[in-house]
Amino acid sequence: MAGFSRRTVLKATLATPCAAGLFTHKIAHAAPSLSARPLVFAHRGCSAQRPEHTLASYAKAIADGADFVEPDLVPTKDGVLVCRHESNIAATTDVASHPEFANRRRTLTIDGKQETGWFTTDFTLAELKTLRACERLPKLRAHNTRYNGHFDVPTFEEMIDFVAAEAAACGRSIGLIPEIKNSTHFHALGFNPEATFLQIIAAHTYTRSAPLEVQSFETTNLHTLNAAVKAINPQATVMLLMGGRTETPPDLLAKGEKTTFGDLMTPEGLKAVRRYADVIGPSLTDLIPRDAQGAWLAPTTLVDDAHAAGLLVHAYTCRPENAFLPKQLRNTEGDSARNVKGSLAEIRRYLDMGLDGFFTDDPAIGRKAVDRI
Repeated sequence: MAGFSRRTVLKATLATPCAAGLFTHKIAHAAPSLSARPLVFAHRGCSAQRPEHTLASYAKAIADGADFVEPDLVPTKDGVLVCRHESNIAATTDVASHPEFANRRRTLTIDGKQETGWFTTDFTLAELKTLRACERLPKLRAHNTRYNGHFDVPTFEEMIDFVAAEAAACGRSIGLIPEIKNSTHFHALGFNPEATFLQIIAAHTYTRSAPLEVQSFETTNLHTLNAAVKAINPQATVMLLMGGRTETPPDLLAKGEKTTFGDLMTPEGLKAVRRYADVIGPSLTDLIPRDAQGAWLAPTTLVDDAHAAGLLVHAYTCRPENAFLPKQLRNTEGDSARNVKGSLAEIRRYLDMGLDGFFTDDPAIGRKAVDRI
């Protein structure tokens, strides 16, 4: 079969029930995480309603019906993986209010870009646990600031135990979709986040058996992780996240290579990605570009091209505020307004393109969109 989409798979399966077992097996080999309906991925938890990467954010995402919950993973000074979107914790913790850590503020170059702030790799876990999480986008999500100071920074292992407990309590399987951040940067500092990650998922019953999808913007670590993760959890899948079309994956850039994400999005590039990944994770604007005013332009063929290469497509990120919606779907209530109607319309258009799953800051809206299929 040259290509597939969820709708063609389901139509064929239902039309030929006697052949369903063989047919599904062939498709599953091409794309192991194919499911009856698109998957809802809680982006940093329910980050539209609670400060990101806190247990409160994960709890809200699970309560709102997310299929998978995402922990982004970065190491501490003593090598513990913690849940933060980036190593720089200036915007997501109260570290700036701690005078004892004032002298740790510095500038680092991460993946070719300079950042100033406080970095997890300069803090032991014990020190990091003295900080409290805060809302990253206080102007757009002022309602989340009431939770500032309530929660600490969880470790990956704490997050696993929490999700496992929630799954047992609600009686349904809840997947994990961890992203290993900035691999090349952390290796240059002497860390090995992939080895630590594999040790952790092997040590926990939940991560050996629950739905698991590992993601990275880099290609080198995915080549290694593809087989290693599946040896621990046979149902696991691996996703290459995709940055801007003109950008080069950080690991390739460090090697002096010039292959861009745009090159990897071509039909030939996608065939090469399929050798070490099951899924691609493009941005929404890679599916439907926008003009300078934020209005939708003509859609691309990326979803169909990925399916033809045997890859699923899990895109990022659906956000409910007007500021993030395409111009055609915004209402007149201001940038920070939570526009449920517009967000639902956005998600439905992507689903109509054959999208297999999507990251959302507000899983309740994502769940509502999927359940209407």
